[in-house]
Amino acid sequence: MFTGIIETIGYVNGIKYHAKDITLSIDADKLDLTDVKQGDSIAHNGVCLTVTKLNDNGYDADLSLETLKCSGFSSIKVGFAINLEKAMQVNARFGGHIVSGHVDGLGEITSITVLGNSIEYWVKAPDNLSKYIAQKGSVTVDGISLTTNEIDGSSFKLTIIPYTLKQTIMSHYQVGTLVNLEVDVIARYIERLMLGDNLATTKNNNTPIMDLLGSSGIMSK
Repeated sequence: MFTGIIETIGYVNGIKYHAKDITLSIDADKLDLTDVKQGDSIAHNGVCLTVTKLNDNGYDADLSLETLKCSGFSSIKVGFAINLEKAMQVNARFGGHIVSGHVDGLGEITSITVLGNSIEYWVKAPDNLSKYIAQKGSVTVDGISLTTNEIDGSSFKLTIIPYTLKQTIMSHYQVGTLVNLEVDVIARYIERLMLGDNLATTKNNNTPIMDLLGSSGIMSK
């Protein structure tokens, strides 16, 4: 589990291609690795990867072709900058929100506006994820726990302060940049609980949630 509070920026300094996956060598010299061992999890732009080998200034991690295809790593190359966060410890301060490290889909930066020292980004999410993104709610963008300030259809606005810009790769974003999105896991669980046994019936799997709530008497149609 992660919290979406980025610890530092790392860089890809090597890529080895295999038959069914790739191995990334990560330069993480600014990340405290004294408590990291082989088999531990680290989030890379919001993607949870397992440390397979520790090196002098970083570590190696394997990335499956499926993850490569479904995340922003599809365009990965040597020199790629990555947000890094080690897995949360039980005695650590919970500064962000619950982040699983499993990317739900790709968003696209559609607008960038400078507002004083801050920057405003509009991000278009896939239509199937938009229902989980609420105004003033939490969303994970490239592993960063952020608050949505405004919603417009499947797009949402982020206002990013200078500290976050400095500590993450967001200052590298351009219009058209694809970013990894993970929606709030609590929203997913609430949806599943509200649907309840209806999901056990195949014919109800595609029934709009508002119709199911109405038929259950929870909300009026």
